[in-house]
Parts: sequence; structure tokens; C-alpha cells
Amino acid sequence: MKMRNRRPLGTIGALVLVVAMSMTAAAAEIGANAQPLADATASSQSTDPSPIYNLTGFAAQPSYPGVPTHTFSPAATDGGGAIPETDPGYAQVSTPLEFAQALYSANKDKGVKVIEIMNDLDLGWNEVGTSVQLMASTPFASAIAPKLHPVLLTSGVSVVVINPKYGGLTIFSANGAAIRHCIWSVKATSNIIIRNLKFDELWEWDEESKGDYDKNNWDFIDLGVGGGTVDHVWIDHCTFTHAYDGIADNKGGVSNVTYSWNKYTGDDGATNPNSFVRQQIVALEANPTAYPMYNFLRTRGFSVEDIVQILQGTKKTMAIGELSLDPVNVNASVTFHHQWYIDPWDRLPRLAGGQAHNYNIYVDCTGVLAARRLRDSIAATMSPADQITLNDTYNFKPPINGSISTEDGALFVEKSVYIDCNYPLRNNQTDPSNPIYTGKIKAEDTIYIYHNEDGTTTTVRGDSTDPGNPLGPFQAPIKPFSWNTPDGSAPYALPEAAYDDPADLESIVTDPSAGAGAGVIVWDKSNWLKTDYGSFGPENPSSVSPAQWMRY
Repeated sequence: MKMRNRRPLGTIGALVLVVAMSMTAAAAEIGANAQPLADATASSQSTDPSPIYNLTGFAAQPSYPGVPTHTFSPAATDGGGAIPETDPGYAQVSTPLEFAQALYSANKDKGVKVIEIMNDLDLGWNEVGTSVQLMASTPFASAIAPKLHPVLLTSGVSVVVINPKYGGLTIFSANGAAIRHCIWSVKATSNIIIRNLKFDELWEWDEESKGDYDKNNWDFIDLGVGGGTVDHVWIDHCTFTHAYDGIADNKGGVSNVTYSWNKYTGDDGATNPNSFVRQQIVALEANPTAYPMYNFLRTRGFSVEDIVQILQGTKKTMAIGELSLDPVNVNASVTFHHQWYIDPWDRLPRLAGGQAHNYNIYVDCTGVLAARRLRDSIAATMSPADQITLNDTYNFKPPINGSISTEDGALFVEKSVYIDCNYPLRNNQTDPSNPIYTGKIKAEDTIYIYHNEDGTTTTVRGDSTDPGNPLGPFQAPIKPFSWNTPDGSAPYALPEAAYDDPADLESIVTDPSAGAGAGVIVWDKSNWLKTDYGSFGPENPSSVSPAQWMRY
């Protein structure tokens, strides 16, 4: 899978320990060769977008022989196609009812191929009303009812079923519109594109499963849940905030999926006094003794601000494979690239069987590492009995895992950055003594920065197989990496210019007008219906602005 020569490690070497490096210095080091933001900003306004946004990875590939698909599955994902607004298959929606009607048409093969979401939509079960609830063949259903969050108790939560009968659907927003209070369930279909949307407000405090977040089963997006295969899905330039369960779960052996240029923000309670987490904490504070876990924390040294800080990051991010050792898991194939993760607790992704490719992902766990150390410092002041209760009864301890491969999955990481992950790479989460639960995982040309408690900073750029490299995995005996393709070969090749130098990733994915997330790029809306913006390199120099050309 190494499609271009790695940049020489130079003075960084395979392993360097930098003493007393500040956070500012560490950030400067990683972005030392990054392109100035002004250059990338200029390019983002172009109506001739850069090929850096092309569809790549598994979603751009045909299915492997033997992997379950549909008769209408494409050779490469193209959604509903690049059709004009005047086409009868193009629907613009501004209300929950219009959205439901457009989905009904798409699901029942009535003609809708593109759904443009014009503004924010509140899609909770109580918010959509009877016109949607009682619609014939409504794509909406009531999800597991909220238990504690004051906003969700009023709004309810919906499940929105997306299953076009013959596949081929694009759902997008030109302005980064928000989707709130609902789960999008993609099932028994193929060729789906979701772009430039913000998924928000789907979290609440978990008393019932004592912090495991195992009861409500709310994910922003589910692929392949409830039977029927799903293949060829592209989720691009979306923003995901705090979710109760996973951000997006890939179940039932879903195949040929690509996640690109997405931003995972968690909650903004550190800066927003009315954040979604803070609204929940205010409600719990009104009667803390009614909530045993919350009350335990509040009476054992955790302040409101401590709890809000620890809850900033999302607990579960991405899972691939729903049930442990399920034979269908081997069919999974998912690509993640140019992902910006902010303070995730876990699963970037967690792979059980199948195969996944991470390249150019940027993981910043600075805040969650500080939260974990805060949690541990408070725990150290407790009595031994209370420490046992905190550790064994309640789940309030960010593990800070990075990318995880289990059950003989094959997870390959390239040219990525992990900052302050306790375990950037893992290969077993169940039973390290049993190889059936161990996966294959390897990183190449990847940067790892870790700020130690003694004030020193460990900085590494290299391969996980380099002697002494702290990337891992260290949980179980390592299985040598090999792809789970039919012939063991790399599943696809990318042009050299598709990869960014990991030292540049911070400035690239965080660029406010050209980076990851919804509402970032401003261009003609027709561009959201395309999957190809031209070729890289000298064969098509006009497709890359002068500022972008300097990156390659």
C-alpha cells in the first residue's frame, strides 16, 4: 500500500525524546512545513475544485468477488449523479415533511436521486409531527426514547431509514446544514453519498448502563443495520458532535465505504456555557441524588467543571463489525482519510475482521489526555472503597485508544498523526492470550507525539515496526500485516499527490476554508454532486491552483 517514497526522517530519526517541549512548540514542529493558511483559503473559493477532494479509497473500487452486493451495485460510488436542479430527480427540502417525502420517493424508486437540504432540520420524533409519522410508508420511526436530556425529552429521537430500492442517492447541503435528534440508518442498498452536513445533538448522560452507553443505541449514522447488505457509500466533509453511542457504525459486513474530510468535534462545553453537555449537567444538578452515578461523582470530589471537561470527547467513534466473530465481518472494507479527530476516547476505527485503510488522519487527544489525568488525580484522593466503585462499577475513564484491529482484521495506517493517544495502535481488546481476537495492524511514516507527565515530550516519525517505536501495538503478540484481499495484494493504488506529508496535516485539515468538516468549503453547489475534480500532477496542472501545486 505504500504508493510513494516516504519522506526521509532526517533529524527527527526513528525515535527522539524532546525534553520540556511546550504544546506550542510541538504544534509548530508538526506544522513546520505546512502551507500557509492564506494560500489554501484562496484555492477553496474556486469553481474548479482541486483533485485533493476526489473520491478515493474503497468507495471508488468495484466489489470483490464473493462479497455480498446488489445487482445494481456500481463499479465506483457516484450516488445520484451530477444532475441539474431542474431534473425531476433533484429535490430541495426545507422541512421534515419535504425531507420525508423526498426519501419516500428515493426509497420506493419514485425518481428522486438527489436531496439538497436547504437549512438546518430538527428531526426528532416529536418534532417531525403527525404529517411525517402517519405518512404512508414513512421513512421515519421512533428511536429508543430519551431518558434524561431535557432537549431530547422534548424533541424525541427518530430513526430515518435510507434504503433506495435500486440504489443511487446523494444527500447534501451547500451550506453545511445541521441534522439534529435523529439516526440515519442506511440499509439494504448501494451507492449512497452523504456530504457537507453537520450531525448534532444526539447524546445524553448514561445512568442506566453506568457510563457504558449501551442502552439507547443512538449513532448518527448506521450502515448495514437490520439485515440486507450495504455497499459503496461515501461520507464526506461532514461534522459530527457528541453522540451517545458511536458516530458512525459499519455493520453487517458493509463494503466499499470511504470517509473523507470529516471533523469529529465532541462537545464544546469548554467554551460554550450552553453546550449540549452543559444543558444535561444543569438538569442533573437540579436533583443529583436521583442519579446514583452522577451523585457518586459529585460527592467524591468531581466538580461540575471537572465532569464537563471529561465529557468533551466522544466515547465511541467508529466500529466496523457489529457482532464479535460474526462471519459476515470479513466482507468489510472501509477507507478513512483526512479525518480530524478532536479528543476522541476510542475507535479510530475499531475493526473486527475485514480490512480498513487509514491515511492522512489527524488525531488530537490533547484535551482528553488532560481530562484523563484530571480524572485520575481526583480518583487518587478517594478512599480505597470508593476507588473500587469508580473503577469497577462506573465507566468514567477515557482509555484514549487510537486505531484498533481485532479478530484478524487488517488495518493499515499511512502518513498520519496521533497526538497524546495512550494507545495509538491496538491489536486486541478482548483476550490477548487468544489469537482469534487479535487483528493485524501496521503504521508507516506516521508521527506520534506524547506529552509526558514529567514535562518531556516523546516525538516519533517512522513505522510501527521500527525498533523501539512506541506506536504499538503492545496488547497481544503481533500478527504480521497482510491484506485480506482475495490474493493478498493491496486493494488499490493512489496517486502520489493524494497523500499529504503528515508534518503538514494540522494546517491542512484545520484550515477554516479548505479543511475538514461541514460548511468549510464554498463553491458552486453542483460540485457536491461530483466525485472527480480532475487528475493530480503535470498531466493536468490547470486542476491545481499555484498554492496547492506547492504542496505536491
